[in-house]
Amino acid sequence: MKGPLPNIKHPMPMHPRVGFLKPLVEAENIEIGEFTYYDDPAGPEHFLEKCVLYHYPFIGDRLVIGRFCALAQDVKFIMNGANHAMSGFSTYPFNIFGHGWEEGFDVDTWRREVRGDTIVGHDVWLGMETLVMPGVKIGSGAIAAARSVVTQNVPPYAIVAGNPARVVRTRYDAATVARLLALAWWDWPVDRISRNLDAIRGADLAALEAAQ
Repeated sequence: MKGPLPNIKHPMPMHPRVGFLKPLVEAENIEIGEFTYYDDPAGPEHFLEKCVLYHYPFIGDRLVIGRFCALAQDVKFIMNGANHAMSGFSTYPFNIFGHGWEEGFDVDTWRREVRGDTIVGHDVWLGMETLVMPGVKIGSGAIAAARSVVTQNVPPYAIVAGNPARVVRTRYDAATVARLLALAWWDWPVDRISRNLDAIRGADLAALEAAQ
């Protein structure tokens, strides 16, 4: 069978800065698909502590990243643990310091700020220093330019850039995007993907549809 094994932590022996995240990341609230990689000279094994911030199991939110995603150096995911209650005059988290300041704190004021799971689809490319905010959904095939601050959901096969990130353009027309999502080549067995790499790399949609 062609292709690297998905459970190899460092699939490029001469480039230890690149690592498949699925075998590198073990966390109850994170799910990462096969062949998704992170590239960082400090080492991809530091992805969890360096790139996933304010992610506390008791909150219950998940980070879900699909298959075949490319995450560049210093990508950051800000999770719901970073949120502060905004219903009062102050956003200062008095309660966490205790000594009586926790008395009378209404937990629901904080829970209302939780924005749900952060979900990255398949075949997504996040450029260097991309910042993804809590609860954002990024569609399959999307691209975020370097230093994008992604505060809103990103449609499939859209290219976003800026702070806050805005759609610069879509990679394909709506009909083609629908066909690509229906194909979902990233869910194919690895041997079928390997046999059809020319069509995937060459944007030969008809050949991919014939290969289903």
